Amino acid sequence: MESEMKCNMSEMWRSKMPQGLDLEITHHPLTMRRVVNLIIAMERLKGFSSETLMSTEFRDENLLNIMLESIVEEKIVFERGTTPTAQYSKRREVQCSVTDSEKRSLVLVPNSMELHAVMLQGGSDRCKVQLNMSTYLDRTPSAEAQTVALGIKGTNYYLSCHKDGEEPTLHLEVVDKASLANITSDSDMVRFLFYKQDSGLNISTLTSVPFSNWYISTAEENNRPVQMCQESARRHRAFNIDNLKVDPTTEDQVCPLLNGQ
Repeated sequence: MESEMKCNMSEMWRSKMPQGLDLEITHHPLTMRRVVNLIIAMERLKGFSSETLMSTEFRDENLLNIMLESIVEEKIVFERGTTPTAQYSKRREVQCSVTDSEKRSLVLVPNSMELHAVMLQGGSDRCKVQLNMSTYLDRTPSAEAQTVALGIKGTNYYLSCHKDGEEPTLHLEVVDKASLANITSDSDMVRFLFYKQDSGLNISTLTSVPFSNWYISTAEENNRPVQMCQESARRHRAFNIDNLKVDPTTEDQVCPLLNGQ
């Protein structure tokens, strides 16, 4: 019975073999796996039936290679991964005194939500604002810059940079400090972040995180608004930033400059 089955299989597949090839089924016991592999191989060999043999030196190794290439299926595995959203985590906060390269101090103009760069005379130091500078741990840190947020001491005002028209502009916004503790790069809160890059002893530039080629700057003229600018603009982009301790006796004194006196 088994011999008759093998004979029938040989006759069935012999007619389907490419010219020059013959099929022989041995008398070794066949497993179902071998039968399946043999059927798959022969079905795929049909595709070669229209091809002419390259030479009469077609050997068993060539047939084996064809069968292996037909049976073994290639599996391509793509490694998928998602890049985590960069997160900025607040580390600490320091109080700073800031002046521009012309030694002008920053002054908050009442009812305008603007900072002006003003050359203060002796005895008017209480008019300048002091900044609370929060530093952040960046998941993708830069060796050249430190990520910071800049708030005005004694207020909930924080500097921000976002587009108000065609170009990025500098703003003062009221914001809850707690909302600045952790900021992701895809959130709208990233507008409050700046890159502080040091270029000398206490000399730094401040660029917007979402608009990295835009700098906080002061005008050449005195008592003009602090604004954003690009490197090509004729404005002052370097600031002297000093950590300081506050004299509490000056915090609540009224600045005559801001009252028009």
